[in-house]
Amino acid sequence: MAEGDNRSSNLLAVETASLEEQLQGWGEVMLMADKVLRWERAWFPPAVMGVVSLLFLIIYYLDPSVLSGVSCFVMFLCLADYLVPILAPRIFGSNKWTTEQQQRFHEICSNLVKTRRRAVGWWKRLFSLKEEKPKMYFMTMIISLAAVAWVGQQVHNLLLTYLIVTFVLLLPGLNQHGIILKYIGMAKREINKLLKQKEKKNE
Repeated sequence: MAEGDNRSSNLLAVETASLEEQLQGWGEVMLMADKVLRWERAWFPPAVMGVVSLLFLIIYYLDPSVLSGVSCFVMFLCLADYLVPILAPRIFGSNKWTTEQQQRFHEICSNLVKTRRRAVGWWKRLFSLKEEKPKMYFMTMIISLAAVAWVGQQVHNLLLTYLIVTFVLLLPGLNQHGIILKYIGMAKREINKLLKQKEKKNE
């Protein structure tokens, strides 16, 4: 067991080091984005919502086709991939890179690797379920996809995308400040109250 844990830790370290090397040119930008997403300042959450809202208002106003939207998005990614490693050291100053920043950059890359591993793990579990319990897999997929299709039919695509993007960008800050755990705890307490009331009525 310990040998397996050591092997997993070593593999995690190798994958993290590889990702750090690939994203080295994005280090300053990633640290700034990390500060914004974790809400290190009180005005960061409304700023994130404001930028996202402005972006989606522009998309709504221009009303591009799917092909045009995808092409512009990929073009933006290509430009960012080319320009960010060149401009970031000049804007932020590469000589200001400290040990603390390097440690935080390492933690961010490690978290990204762990997130990728979780996603791959869930994907493998899904296919394991397909092989082991095909009927359950079929019913789960049909019900889930039907629910998603119903929601997509009821809510405008752009509005739905806006809500998802906003939630995903606010999620790290919500998690960092314990807001999600707070509301989950409140929901559990309310459910427990309802269950106790039901038990009393049954008695």
